[in-house]
Amino acid sequence: MNKIDEFDLSASMARAETALSIPPACYREPEVCDAEIERIFRRSWLGVGRADMLAGPGSYRSLDIAGQNVILLRDKDGAPRAYANTCRHRAARLVDGEGTCKGLRCPFHSWFYGLDGRLVQAPRMDDVPGFDKADNGLIAYRAEERHGFLFVCLDATAPALDDHLAGFADIHAPWPLDSLVSVRRQEIEVSCNWKAFIEVFNEYYHLPIVHPDTVDSLYCPPDAPDEVAGNFATQFGATEGTGGLLEDKQDSALPPIPGLTGRAASGARYTWVFPNITFAANTDALWCYEAYPLGPERCKVIQTACFPPESVALPGFDTKVADYLDRLDAALAEDIPALVNQQRGLNCPEARPGRFQPLLEPNVAGFARWYAAQMTG
Repeated sequence: MNKIDEFDLSASMARAETALSIPPACYREPEVCDAEIERIFRRSWLGVGRADMLAGPGSYRSLDIAGQNVILLRDKDGAPRAYANTCRHRAARLVDGEGTCKGLRCPFHSWFYGLDGRLVQAPRMDDVPGFDKADNGLIAYRAEERHGFLFVCLDATAPALDDHLAGFADIHAPWPLDSLVSVRRQEIEVSCNWKAFIEVFNEYYHLPIVHPDTVDSLYCPPDAPDEVAGNFATQFGATEGTGGLLEDKQDSALPPIPGLTGRAASGARYTWVFPNITFAANTDALWCYEAYPLGPERCKVIQTACFPPESVALPGFDTKVADYLDRLDAALAEDIPALVNQQRGLNCPEARPGRFQPLLEPNVAGFARWYAAQMTG
């Protein structure tokens, strides 16, 4: 029996008004972390970043996510592809980092693969009895692009991405997510469980305590959470000024996103696409976080800040965007100590699941409901 089977997750499946949070042991037990990788990260669609991190055909990036080594690239037609980062000969790692290529050449014995994953060259293998290059292409995974984001799924039997994202397009239609430009992508490691990191991004409850002098006054009480069909949670809230800047930097505000009207032009929508990517769509910018487990008490986090191309082209953009990036860094600098402290509390043997504040933590409750279903299904 897996360790996760010892915990009762049924109370996390209720609605936010009555649900309990995920049991603290699920944030600290190595066996639970292993089960999450198997039942969630190897079976679900994973958000692996913004689409423009692969600029065009031949662009590639190596991803090391939850114990899986993946090459993400664009083929000659510009379509995203994902492959296991291992040669079919004797399993050497093919690439590191990012770049542009015409194909993938193994640094060990020079086997060469096309962007479509086919084995093109295998030196001195033509005379090997029964060897066929057609049988030795790269191990491929599912890779798709939606709404300016890239998604990878390691499970060939998982439902289609559009089913995973059911209802996402309509709710986010006011924001031109596809066209936003990534200005900064940075990676950090945080000494907390991966779930806890995304949870804090998706709740209003901590704002006056953790961010009293930086961003708290910008956020009005949020709207009720949206009812959705897909595997995500989302909540909109009005802001005083832009949530993309610190309270004392509002005079650096960039123009609103072109075409943004109505209620959407008055605040920010916080969305968590389960399991691992979350973002805030503001009036003038978007920023997103990916989180991946590095163990039960440590995670890798990738932050990306995005802006409309019209803003990026403005004179003085470099000066103004620095204030937006400072806001992200300042909030993160306040969140991380709170998360590290929370992890210390989660490690206490007497820690117990707690109740949610339904208006201020509905996205967190929505994830708990989804998580419980994945881990017990």
